[in-house]
Amino acid sequence: MTREIAVVAFAQSDHRRTSDEHSEVEMLIPVLHDVLDQTGLKTSDIGFTCSGSTDYLAGRAFSFTMALDGVGAWPPISESHVEMDGAWALYEAWTKLLTGDADTALVYAHGKSSPGSVRDVLTRQLDPYYLAPLWPDSVALAALQAQALIDAGETDEPALTAVASRSRASASANFHAQLRGSVPQGEYVVRPLRTGDCPPIGDGVAAVILAAGERARELCPRPAWIRGIDHRIEAHSLGVRDLTDSPSTRLAGERAGAFERPVDTAELHAPFTSQEVVLRKALRLGDDVDVNPSGGALAANPVMATGLIRIGEAAARIHRGESDRALAHATSGPCLQQNLVAVLEGEAR
Repeated sequence: MTREIAVVAFAQSDHRRTSDEHSEVEMLIPVLHDVLDQTGLKTSDIGFTCSGSTDYLAGRAFSFTMALDGVGAWPPISESHVEMDGAWALYEAWTKLLTGDADTALVYAHGKSSPGSVRDVLTRQLDPYYLAPLWPDSVALAALQAQALIDAGETDEPALTAVASRSRASASANFHAQLRGSVPQGEYVVRPLRTGDCPPIGDGVAAVILAAGERARELCPRPAWIRGIDHRIEAHSLGVRDLTDSPSTRLAGERAGAFERPVDTAELHAPFTSQEVVLRKALRLGDDVDVNPSGGALAANPVMATGLIRIGEAAARIHRGESDRALAHATSGPCLQQNLVAVLEGEAR
């Protein structure tokens, strides 16, 4: 990498179960104002804009173009979009800044899961010939993964409950979180996963600003420098994968430099408690690492924004001086199919 690039600002909405009274644009505008105000930038100062979302949640083609009303696309701006979690939009913006074509980038993501059945919508990610026609929903597939972990002796139900309890307790200090506090025992959703083992359904948006080199230092007292970032993918067919492991996460972590030196914080995109077990092993995270101090996806899971929030939360801890070297992870697809890992560092104090 020939340029240093950092996250210099992060903002997110309060995540709610429903937001029927607001469109994606109305949800997005306050967050965009917030993230720009943190740096003193105006929309016209941004060199590149990239967003992440999915038309399947909105139920209409090219729905992401409506969100541009909140950004302001006139006079014409340099803009792009990925049909993925906003973490992948950040990856595109990072590569754009590496080329030197821009010095600043705005990345945002939005998702409204409340209007429909997100469990059914996510089946559209599956192999269209053999798996999707069976309509296994996202919770059922996660339950298969959880049971595989239990059968392999990697975890058990009390350990999964402990993950949920720790995440909810951490979320008590996060006023943006949708769920906080104690975890009810709950009924089985799909055995062995109970209500507390699964992510909440909700709506939310997030945004970050990236900047390169000295521009980053001008905009932020303590930038969160992206020391490495990489993403990898597993085989599409679940039948040829070992669901108790995540080689793609391990490889992405290796290429991002996660194993070169210990990290003190890890924000993991683990929508189900069992997936945190897999990710901890793949990323070699010990008990000395503060995992999901924000509460993670178990406390708020706005689909298509959750991964970007993990990067933003990790960066924000560096901005505040609560972390020196943090790992952020994002995932997409069933059972941790696609995984992105970023390593962020603050300058020496």
